[in-house]
Order: sequence, then C-alpha cells, then structure tokens
Amino acid sequence: MAFSAAILHHHLRKMNCYDRKLQCVCPLDSDAFKFSLLKSAPRIAAVNIFQPQPLPENETFVRVLSAQNSPNGIQGLIQYFDLVEGCVTMIKSHQIKNNIKYDWIIRTRVDGYWNGPLGPENFVPGQYLVPSGSSYGGLNDRFGIGDLTTSTIALSRLSLIPKLDSAGFSNLNSESAFKAQLTTQKVSYQTKRLPFCIISDRKYDFPPTRFGVPVAALSSRGPLSGTKCRPCKPVCVGVCVEYVMMWVEKGWSWTDWADGSLELCNAEESWEDGWEKVFDKVAGKKFGDARKKIHSMNFDDCIHDFIQLKNLTAQWNAPPIEEICALGLTHS
Repeated sequence: MAFSAAILHHHLRKMNCYDRKLQCVCPLDSDAFKFSLLKSAPRIAAVNIFQPQPLPENETFVRVLSAQNSPNGIQGLIQYFDLVEGCVTMIKSHQIKNNIKYDWIIRTRVDGYWNGPLGPENFVPGQYLVPSGSSYGGLNDRFGIGDLTTSTIALSRLSLIPKLDSAGFSNLNSESAFKAQLTTQKVSYQTKRLPFCIISDRKYDFPPTRFGVPVAALSSRGPLSGTKCRPCKPVCVGVCVEYVMMWVEKGWSWTDWADGSLELCNAEESWEDGWEKVFDKVAGKKFGDARKKIHSMNFDDCIHDFIQLKNLTAQWNAPPIEEICALGLTHS
C-alpha cells in the first residue's frame, strides 16, 4: 500500500488543481487497514469501507457477461462493477451536500504504482481518457479521466448493463463491456500511455503465450499504462523483451515495449526473497518509508492513524476502526 502513497504524491500534491478532493471506496478485507496511509492526503471528501455481500446474478447479467478469465466468475465482475459505480454515488452525494459540481473525475486503483504525474494534456473536455494496452478485447479499465458527464457514464458499470443487453451484446469480459458501455452511450475516448502499473502477486506463466500476461519489473522505465507488475530483478530485457512481446496478442494483454521502456519478471512463483530492497531502491526513500511503516504497524498505530484519517474526512462510512485494524493486523 506504499502504492497509495505514490497516488497521493502524483495525483493530489503534484497536480496543479485549485480544489482537489479524494474519495475512497473499498471492501472491508485484510488490506483495508492500509488506508491509514491516506491520513496525509490534503483533502478527503469521503471514505466508504464496506462489507462485501453477494449480489444477485439476474438473467441480464448472465446473458451480457462472461465468467471466462474472471477469478470469481460473473459474481466477481458484478462485485467489481458495483464497487466502481459506488464512486458515482459518493460523488453525487458530495456535490449535493456541498452545492458544488466537479469539473474532472480521476478514477484510479489503490494497487496502482505511479512513477510520474499526469500532465494537463490528459484532460480533454468531452473525451474519456483510458490507458493504452492491456485491452483484453475492449478497453483498458484500470484508470480513467473525464469531465463529470463522461465520467458518470464511464463509472456506471453495473446500471448500464441492461443497455448493453438491449444493444445485443453478450459474453463480455470487463474490458469489452467497458468499451461497449462507452460506444453505446456515444462517449468519445482516447487511449494514451500513462506512467503507472498494477502491482500484483498473482502467478503467470513465463514467457507469456499469445494470450498470456506479461508482468513488468517495477524498475521498467515505462510508461507502463497499467500493465501488471511486481518488484523483481528483471529476467528479460532488451532484445529478449522484443522477442517475447512479438508473440503476445496486441488486442489482449500486450503493452508498449518500445525504446527499452519494458523489463520483464518471471512471475511463475511468489515474489522473490528480497523484494523489499528492490522496491525501496526503485521507489525511493519516500515510498520505501511508507512500505516500512505499513510493515511495522501495530494495532495502536493503526487506531491512531485511522482516527486522524476519520477527522480529516468530510463523509465517513466504515465499520468500527477497531474492526478494520484487527482484521488487517491479524492477517498481515
């Protein structure tokens, strides 16, 4: 969760915006206690940590969505869509309560690691920005920027499924459903290389096959545009990357590797011994210190930091702080 420190640094502190507010939504699990790092955020509009509950899988969902390649089947997809759409609910609530209207919405993930800021060229009225690559037959849905109108449509992942059904779509994964969602609602979009990757501890075959998943080394220069990554000593660089990536399907898990921007890990096993030193060296002292803080955190530290976070937050919806900290520190 040092990764969320990178989000704070590049999205909330470096961006030249007059009024930036952070809204956080996540399920209650053994990682939720790490949100205590956000106590240093400049402004927090809302925090929503919720207990996940099974959602009904109606005929429309089963018709439109595909369970293939989803770790938790269609239930996993609709849980994810519901999580994303929760952002819309929080945004609308905050706007009404404070009589304001957001100009821009940046939607990101706490497992994203950023090694650079977003420039003003990425904010185009009437267009939704998504990362290039990792499109899996649709559009990369790991990050997005848009004005209020385009973002509201882009984030309405669950409620727009009936529209996709009416348009005749079926057997969609998350990425293809996302593309269909934008096109059916006539939202213009652009794809760009962006300086982030998604930290993952999942295991993948190496070298990746045509429809396999390349896993980037965190040390890659990038921009990595949301490809999966981990802290590792790269096993494939230079000509090796060129050879491996030429076999990866461009409309699937492919990501740009030109000009030495990509180095690859062998992700067939768990993270290697000593990954902490690799992370700290690549990420630098600030994010390394955040990692160490989470690693050494005890129950009292967690309670203290969460109280600070709660006091900074305009709208708080979460289980008791003691429950969040106990769940995480029991399992961490």
